[in-house]
Amino acid sequence: MASIDIKAINKVYPNGFHAVHDLSLSVADGEFMVLVGPSGCGKTTALRMVAGLEEVTEGSVQIGEKDVTVLPARERDIAMVFQNYALYPHMTVGQNIGFALSLRGIGKAEIDKRVKEAADVLSLTEWLDRKPAQLSGGQRQRVAMGRAIVREPAAFLMDEALSNLDAKLRVQMRAEVSRIQRRLGVATMYVTHDQTEAMTMGDRVAVMNAGVLQQCDHPQVLYDSPQNLFVAGFMGSPAMNLYEAGLGEGATSMRLGSQRLNLPAQVVSERPGLGAYAGRKVVVGFRPEHLELARANGAGQVLNVETELVEALGSEQLLHFKIDARRIHAPGVDEDEEVANSTSVGVARIEPQDQVKVSERVRLSVKVESMHFFDPGSGDAIRA
Repeated sequence: MASIDIKAINKVYPNGFHAVHDLSLSVADGEFMVLVGPSGCGKTTALRMVAGLEEVTEGSVQIGEKDVTVLPARERDIAMVFQNYALYPHMTVGQNIGFALSLRGIGKAEIDKRVKEAADVLSLTEWLDRKPAQLSGGQRQRVAMGRAIVREPAAFLMDEALSNLDAKLRVQMRAEVSRIQRRLGVATMYVTHDQTEAMTMGDRVAVMNAGVLQQCDHPQVLYDSPQNLFVAGFMGSPAMNLYEAGLGEGATSMRLGSQRLNLPAQVVSERPGLGAYAGRKVVVGFRPEHLELARANGAGQVLNVETELVEALGSEQLLHFKIDARRIHAPGVDEDEEVANSTSVGVARIEPQDQVKVSERVRLSVKVESMHFFDPGSGDAIRA
């Protein structure tokens, strides 16, 4: 077993495109690290540099105590699982799993032993004599993982490993992959564009955009304390509501469109940096779960909005609303152009029993202590 250490790696292609900028990450022995970000953010390029499939322009890659920066992929003691299963259709499951071992000249008895052990870990024992065509998508992905496991590598690298599966199977396989990785205890780097996958699977998550690492931390920390607008807008589904707001003198109140919210002393004291923005514009963000229908005679801060759409999801409802405030589009987060240019949309999570009609004027209670504030120029979070 081994750790993975990436030190200030860069990737610049011959045409001058700078795909990865000074990326430094450490994946501890046994840790599950997820690289997440939108398409083209550099996450797969970074993974391929660790694998030896892309040349490192600058920086270094170390696996265990060995510098592998210039070593070919076959000498790096890693195993990679791709989006495409790439199974041999004429071979059985057992033959597919053990094929790489046979190429290395390992004896049949040892191959059979390792294949059976991998099949047990992956719950594939009863399928060893089947052909890939007889398997479900999830079973085929487990076979692809089996090929990696039998090699007993120092590290696992997975590139969009679940993206070919349907939505229901992806949810099931997220738990399966996590269970298998923890049982094996091997340092793992997993690339995905799906932030829900990242949140549910990673011990830590590295968020990338435009080739630059934005933030790396435990999933809940990313969700609760995003360092900038990109992380705030990317992590979470539905995404954080982000609006332009004006702070009053002393930062004791905030103007959101035509409406005013008071900021309790606790909010300001926990974010001392807000004081410097008194009388200035900021970007304010609040998660959908930090909004709820205001109850009669209820205390707290309230926003008046107009219902645009209600999505009933069984355990909750998503209330899409209009508000007369300027919406801020998180940089780098893909959105429909019409939605991105809208100045009045937002989402709130409400109780399943709440009765709300489309085009109805409603009052939303805001948990102001859970709001996030960002500098409108740099996009950095305003805290200390």
